[in-house]
Amino acid sequence: MSGPAGTGKTTALTQFGKTIEAIDRRQHPGVGGRIPVVYVTVPPAATSRMLAVEFARFLGLPVTVRANITDVIEAVCGVLIDARVTVVCVDELHNLSLATRSGAEVSDTLKYFSERIPATFVYAGVDLEAKGLFNGTRGRQIAGRFGVIETVAFPRTEEWTGLVTTLEEALRLHRHRPGTLEGLAHYLHDRTGGMIGSLSHLIRGAALDAILDGTEKITRKSLQNVKLDRAAETRKSKPAS
Repeated sequence: MSGPAGTGKTTALTQFGKTIEAIDRRQHPGVGGRIPVVYVTVPPAATSRMLAVEFARFLGLPVTVRANITDVIEAVCGVLIDARVTVVCVDELHNLSLATRSGAEVSDTLKYFSERIPATFVYAGVDLEAKGLFNGTRGRQIAGRFGVIETVAFPRTEEWTGLVTTLEEALRLHRHRPGTLEGLAHYLHDRTGGMIGSLSHLIRGAALDAILDGTEKITRKSLQNVKLDRAAETRKSKPAS
């Protein structure tokens, strides 16, 4: 998945992982020792060892300072194969730069994991093609192994209203009137430009304010008091073309 920041890549990735895990639990009730989904992020300026340690950390595997990358990778692969992993989610892939030696090594490590582990790998990052992820020999290998899903801002459609409704149903405010946010779907789209990251920030901020001031509900007025991220505020201030 690739697209501008705030278009819901991480949200989609984590929800996909949760769905796969729920399906696996239904298919294998009461079976322990399974890890159907792995979720890791590529650290900034990552090295191959740092990435391998991220996998180990997710699995709860102890990694000593003296452990070399081969030891870590072998331990990770062994556990994931035994745990019947089916999906590996790798987020923040834009932190990987194929133009650097360490970035190229990280790419090779991910390729090695995908060859050793019988699972579907899902990558997500900001504007990956513009970052040069598909350039050069390694880039062509990545392009030949993956399809790209472009993420964009939500249009003002029923899907947007459904997203707002889903977020509203997750609220646990004692005095909030159900359907309030659904009725403000167009206003919320104007405020956020259809960006799921900005929408989540707006509703979460209003919910926190409602808890702190004791009102325990979200209204249009309380939403107006929440300051959004710089990108959303900039979009709002631009005149319509």
